[in-house]
Amino acid sequence: MTKSIDEKIDQIDRGHLTNELNSKGYILISNFFSELQCQQFIDQYDNPKGYRKTVNMERYRFGLGEYKYFDYPLPDIIQTLRERIYPKLVPVANSWMMMLKLEKKFPALFKDLQAECRLSNQLKPTPLILKYGQGGFNTLHQDLYGDIYFPLQAAIFLNEPDVDYKGGEFVLMQQVPRAQSKAIVLKPKKGDMIIFTTNFRPIRSARGYSRANMKHGVSEVTSGSRHALGLIFHDAMS
Repeated sequence: MTKSIDEKIDQIDRGHLTNELNSKGYILISNFFSELQCQQFIDQYDNPKGYRKTVNMERYRFGLGEYKYFDYPLPDIIQTLRERIYPKLVPVANSWMMMLKLEKKFPALFKDLQAECRLSNQLKPTPLILKYGQGGFNTLHQDLYGDIYFPLQAAIFLNEPDVDYKGGEFVLMQQVPRAQSKAIVLKPKKGDMIIFTTNFRPIRSARGYSRANMKHGVSEVTSGSRHALGLIFHDAMS
């Protein structure tokens, strides 16, 4: 029997989640989406309903490919992901703020984060679906969208590497203070989810903790077609 998304979220081990995010800035959760769930999002990609905006990445020099922002009301499964995953991440996010001696504290519930976004005129939903064909790639970037931003986000991968496409690895770049940058290259399978830092994470230093800025992107797809969902918790400026 296929497990529901609620069951999959409930099975995320908080201790393991915290350790992985603190030590690496990301965690890979295998088999989070079923094959059917992956295919349903791919099949809906060309349906004009349900999206608020389509972005041609080449036009804005973001890379080569296309992505679409979902509109409110979000698909039920995406709304559930935002509401149910966010509380698991808040303790990590707030501990990072304390480590880096930042005054920001994030609310325990997702609805209260949305209320903060509304006060800052961040009213547009940010969850999106991305599509890359042969030659497609995504330049290194951060998904901030406004003054209010949550320091963790997620991506769910909808195609099987080396079957549906080749290349297209998920790349994280960590800028280490007073040192060369570190590249992390991941090859998630269909249905896998990666939770990762939106813009920075604390790393231990001789004087306590320092801030390591991080960006993410996608390497060139050499053949086939690659789709992924992006799950961002804060909303965008109107």
